[in-house]
Amino acid sequence: MVIKEKVLGIPRALTYYNYFPFLYGFFTKLGFEIILSSPTTKKTLAEGASLVVTETCLPIKVYIGHVLNLLEKGVKNIFTPSIQSIAPKIYNCSKIRGLPDLIRNVVKGDYNLIEATLDKSEKKLGLFEFLKQAVEPFGITDETQIRGALRAGFILHNNFKVMMQHNLTFDEALKNAKEGRVVINSAENEEKGINVALIAHGYNIYDKRVCMDIFKKLKDLGVNVFSALQLTDEELKDGINTLETEMYWANQLEMTGAAGHYFKKDSIDGIITITAFGCGPDSLMIEDIKRKAKNFNKPLLNLTIDEHTGEAGFVTRLEAFCDMLYRKKHTLSAKEKKEELVYSSSVSS
Repeated sequence: MVIKEKVLGIPRALTYYNYFPFLYGFFTKLGFEIILSSPTTKKTLAEGASLVVTETCLPIKVYIGHVLNLLEKGVKNIFTPSIQSIAPKIYNCSKIRGLPDLIRNVVKGDYNLIEATLDKSEKKLGLFEFLKQAVEPFGITDETQIRGALRAGFILHNNFKVMMQHNLTFDEALKNAKEGRVVINSAENEEKGINVALIAHGYNIYDKRVCMDIFKKLKDLGVNVFSALQLTDEELKDGINTLETEMYWANQLEMTGAAGHYFKKDSIDGIITITAFGCGPDSLMIEDIKRKAKNFNKPLLNLTIDEHTGEAGFVTRLEAFCDMLYRKKHTLSAKEKKEELVYSSSVSS
């Protein structure tokens, strides 16, 4: 059966934070109307958590809540891809790989699950085949048309990445990219305040409810924040090499890769990692990052989040860590100035 109405609901969770700019460019080029779920709320979390066992990780609970939100909006076609592998032998976690099956089993109702499989570890399951699967239920089979939409997706995604690399916020970069604009901000003044690299998956830091709007909280503390989305693919891959590790997980670049890059950067005063409680791949990556942080003499704070995380304790730990970084930076700065003064005096005498 061909779906006649080209209206597609995309949950504002998980892979949304990595792939939505591309998907928006692709689907809109083919004439689709894209409807996003509403930003995460307490209700989103509660409803998503109610349908799965307690041990399920927070990002999955959030995703289910967003699917329910789309159904409440009357959206019948829900895009839920299975991202198996992004490169040969580079895999996603089992929950993301089996996301369509999970949604089909826990979310009951009258809707069409638009699923497509991306698995670059297998033949004929690459990006083009993935996109063909996504639009086939709507009767779109013209490969020339699909390739044209693919190019439109890449253009929009690249514009989004350029703006993220030039210090726009996620929301600003996405809004401009969707409107066909590229806005370049001046570089952050890294000499003012302190500079912190925020190491986490996009869905754990760009969802304001999940991370309790950590970017704003750090900005209010006078902190310049840097993340994986501000880095190029080459910088992220170089970061993997810096930590002398090999890639296995699909989202390892934005964790280990970003950490490796920022460890080498002298202007970065400290590292904050955010992980979801119960995430197996994250626990392995964080242990590796924590061990390597000592080699680079970078202070590191690891924050673990779930649906029960209290904002007061979260903020207290952030404030304490940033205060420590301020004191460390100012102490070193004062010491360097004193040594420079002593050296100048000895030279003049």
